[in-house]
Amino acid sequence: MDRSSHPRSRRIAPVVAVAAAAALTLAGCSSSSGGKGAEEGAANASAGKATTPRMTVALVTHQAPGDTFWDTVRKGAEAAAAKDNIKLVYSADPNAGNQANLVQNAIDQKVDGIAVTLAKPDALKGVIGKAEKSGIPVVGLNSGLSDWKKLNMLEFFGQDESVAGEAFGKKLNEVGAKHALCVVQEQGNVGLTQRCDGVEKTFDGKLDTQNVNGTDMPGVKSTITAKLKQDPSIDYVVTLGAPFALTAVQSVGDAGSKAKVATFDLNKDLIKAIKGDDIQFAVDQQPYLQGYLAVDGLWLYKNNGNYSGGGEQPVLTGPAFVDKSNVDKIGEFAAKGNR
Repeated sequence: MDRSSHPRSRRIAPVVAVAAAAALTLAGCSSSSGGKGAEEGAANASAGKATTPRMTVALVTHQAPGDTFWDTVRKGAEAAAAKDNIKLVYSADPNAGNQANLVQNAIDQKVDGIAVTLAKPDALKGVIGKAEKSGIPVVGLNSGLSDWKKLNMLEFFGQDESVAGEAFGKKLNEVGAKHALCVVQEQGNVGLTQRCDGVEKTFDGKLDTQNVNGTDMPGVKSTITAKLKQDPSIDYVVTLGAPFALTAVQSVGDAGSKAKVATFDLNKDLIKAIKGDDIQFAVDQQPYLQGYLAVDGLWLYKNNGNYSGGGEQPVLTGPAFVDKSNVDKIGEFAAKGNR
């Protein structure tokens, strides 16, 4: 693809992406970084394999070490790669400068497409422009809904974090919360900031914000514990990721607090916590779907000229609430690592 063919470089009519499943045959996943586990995971998803020429796609995220949320994103990406005859190259770094270097590495390797998260979009602006100049289509996922069009990207797949935050705030009102603590595990991450800001916009009670270092879980636990001991009026702890919610439950116990815990994002351990009343509810942005659609979107663009949203609108994957009313059904999929 040359620069002139990029849909945001000239005005062309939107095309709706349609996958021709009938043309596909069953096969396993081939990923440069997933190994046997990736192949088995994709095979379990019953994905077919396209007969189109082999592509290489780089998925570059801001995953921090130990953050299991990204395992689900990656699993979805691997399933799409298996279906579409794509070699998937996964890399991640929570440091924005390092993440930009990983995108540059993908450009240097002359990949056929790049899917990237935009937790700190300003740091990635330059390298995304280099990808476009090199004729490599770039799609965004998970973080960066407010910036993907400014960066001239092809598509975006994810959740509107402001909308999700506002829905969360309304939910807190419904359950009678009066004083909530919003725990931010990565300071400067625009998506996390938008979540807390959204909560504050609609929540009728008082909202405090607490920054923690998400890569230091013992530190996260001690900081939340100290805050709860300092202010016993806090009746809800709001976390922005499943692992931090589970840690917050421990903090509540250590502090002798009566606060309840609710969170953004989901994993199989959190499902158990909701069933056991340790977590009241969670907002699910469907990370598996984000990874799957981002990789599949690049295949559709290269082979069919399709691009979801016509280059003008994002594809939203959330928010959806998970609580005691629907946790059993969703738990069936979370147990497989698909939700």
